[in-house]
Order: sequence, then C-alpha cells, then structure tokens
Amino acid sequence: MAIKQHFDLDSVEGRDRYKLLSGLIVPRPIGWIGTRRSNGSFNLAPFSFFNVVAASPPTVIFSGGRHHDRPKDTVALAEESGEFTVNIVSEDVAEAMSVTAASYGPDEDEFAIAGLTAVTGKWVEAPLVAESPANLECRVSRILDIGEGLSRLVVGRVLAVHVDEDLLDGTRVDNERLKAIGRMAGNSYVTTENIFSIERR
Repeated sequence: MAIKQHFDLDSVEGRDRYKLLSGLIVPRPIGWIGTRRSNGSFNLAPFSFFNVVAASPPTVIFSGGRHHDRPKDTVALAEESGEFTVNIVSEDVAEAMSVTAASYGPDEDEFAIAGLTAVTGKWVEAPLVAESPANLECRVSRILDIGEGLSRLVVGRVLAVHVDEDLLDGTRVDNERLKAIGRMAGNSYVTTENIFSIERR
C-alpha cells in the first residue's frame, strides 16, 4: 500500500486547503448561475462548488466566497431576488463559460461580454443561457453562512427544467450527446467521452 501524507486542515493555509480539496473532489459539475439585478441587467458566473442534492423536493446547491470588499455578486443577487438559474455547461459553450469566470464589476453584463443570449424563464425572471443545452429555473430556499461569512451556501428549489429535445428519450437524458464538462483542479476540465457502466449487484 502507498504511504499517505496527513494534513490537519486547521493548520493548512487557505490557498493550500483549496488546492487539496479542489484537486481531490473531481470531477466537479459546474453550475453556470444566472441572476438578475434590480435594474433589470443580468449576471452570469460559473461555480464548481455546486451539485444536485435531492430529487424530492428537487434541490440544488452552490457556494461562493467573497471579493476582497464584498460578497460574490451571484450570491448577493440570488439573495436579493430570491431566484437564479442553473445552465448546463457543455463542450460547445466551455469557452464562453470561461469568459464569464473572470472578475467583472458589479454592473457588467457577462452575457454581453461572452456573446451569449439571455432568455427570461417561465417561472423566474433570472436569465437562462439560450446556448446551453439545458437550464434549470430555481427559487432560493435558504442561504447559509459558512465560516463566519467567508463563504455562503445557496440552496435552491428547482421549479422547471428546459432540455434540448434531441437529448431526450422521455425523461432520460443522453449523457453522451449532452457533452457536459466537469471541473478539475486549476485550469483543467474533463469531458464525458469515456463513460463506462458497472452493473449494480
């Protein structure tokens, strides 16, 4: 057996904790979160600290840290408006997703910057990414402070799902055609090309 190195995370610097956790918990799904400002403009940013956590009720979560002088815009806007969208990141929109990952001012529109089309949802006013193969409309259920406000966890109930018809067989999604990508560590991402099956026992 390999020798394992031990890390007491209370004694590890924050950046190194991030490197360890983001390098080990892989691949992580990417929640491309759309929110709407009170003036009607849009915000869009990817979060790899994201997942679906329940089907009944349908629930997703994402968490964000802080800018040096304020909370992450997406988290603040989700709290203010009470809603957000999740847009699935496929290989086709990976570059645009990366553009929206940069730091922009609180009033800049990432849809316009990345050349994306914003579509208003049927249940929420938060924007959907038209170019994404699937979108979730969500209402905020609760927001929890983590580490005395260093990060905030947003819990959302999924109200509606939009999926490209050619990806569906009834309600079963063809993962190979969806071509979602996942986040690895640093600047690395992973595709779903090498899917394999293990029969349940």
